[in-house]
Amino acid sequence: MQAPFRSPVLSKGVDSHCHVFDTTLFPYASDAAYRPPPHEAGSKEQLAAVLDAHGLSHALLVNPTSGYGYDNQCMIAAIQASRGRFKGIARVRADTGERALTELRDAGVIGVRLDLITDGVAVLHDPSMPRLLAHVRDMGWQVQVQCERDQLHEAVAPLKTARVPLVFDHCGRPDAERGVSQPGFQALLEFGREGHAVKLSGPFRFFNAFSPSADIEAFIHALIDAFTPQRCVWGSDWPFLRMPMRMDYGPVLANLERWFPDEADRQQVLWHTPARLFGFA
Repeated sequence: MQAPFRSPVLSKGVDSHCHVFDTTLFPYASDAAYRPPPHEAGSKEQLAAVLDAHGLSHALLVNPTSGYGYDNQCMIAAIQASRGRFKGIARVRADTGERALTELRDAGVIGVRLDLITDGVAVLHDPSMPRLLAHVRDMGWQVQVQCERDQLHEAVAPLKTARVPLVFDHCGRPDAERGVSQPGFQALLEFGREGHAVKLSGPFRFFNAFSPSADIEAFIHALIDAFTPQRCVWGSDWPFLRMPMRMDYGPVLANLERWFPDEADRQQVLWHTPARLFGFA
């Protein structure tokens, strides 16, 4: 039987992957492929309350592909209202110029997200991509990568050529049924050994009750071995969009007690590593 969740008592802690929505001030993009309904979307005020209830001091917002796409205004408004509690990862087009990136930086953005699931690996070969990544590198930013299955295996060469710090979302979203030897996941482990970072977030995105033969713990422990707690961060993926079952924040956070039995390791993953990577103080 699963142990009951106990809210941690923390002075510092970062949720390194969550999203905010406000359709009153920031309507969804007209061409959005998915428009989260009200019962799914969560506001900046609701996120702050969730963090307070679970003892977490900060959050890294990721501009959601759902609803907003390349429109970062809602996320920026949340960052600016947070008094340093939130920072952000923007979604930008490959041809975004230095001036626009500088404006994002001044608004509290610390990196950009490449969504290979939505845009395909081909986006890495966009003629404008080298210039965008050069700007990112010159600004001291990082690139957060969302990929799934074996996409990362296909993307190794262009990502290494970029010479920017990489953070991989949602454990790389492997195929849960194929085990840790699949090429995409092995590519992710190699990036870990080379000094990049991973978010231990969203295991429910690639593992669920309909994958009974999959061993989620094998994936997690392989990531911990390759990246070490010094390059692992935790994220909730709140407010849990497009899930077929109810998700609650507490049990998602409680996974850390199983993955990192040592309290010092948990504090490393919840605070010290994200504070260093994302600039929280």
